[in-house]
Amino acid sequence: MCCVAKWLRLLCSQVATNMNLRRDVFQAIADPTRRAILLLVASQSMTAGAIAANFDTARPTVSKHLQILTECELLKQEQNGREIYYHFNPKKMKAVADFIEPFRKMWDERFNKLETIMKKYKGKK
Repeated sequence: MCCVAKWLRLLCSQVATNMNLRRDVFQAIADPTRRAILLLVASQSMTAGAIAANFDTARPTVSKHLQILTECELLKQEQNGREIYYHFNPKKMKAVADFIEPFRKMWDERFNKLETIMKKYKGKK
């Protein structure tokens, strides 16, 4: 019985870990299909069916992607009659942009330095 209890505890911890990964914004945007969904919904609110029509995958697969994007708050749902519309949440995406900004600045500085060196090098030739 001890081995079964340990196995169940391990299984539950793995499920909890997987659920937390799904709610992580960076884990969500790591998937190309979810990034494509975000691009679609960024321009206009859409239903799950309208979103699914843009992909060559089964609708339940797209629904799972929508669930993950909603769990991590990149998308918001709005009930309108029988339809559920998905809206892009720019506030949550700003958190991603804010995280990435220091890296962008660092690489801009490095490329600017490289450009300066290359101009000096071309001037010597």
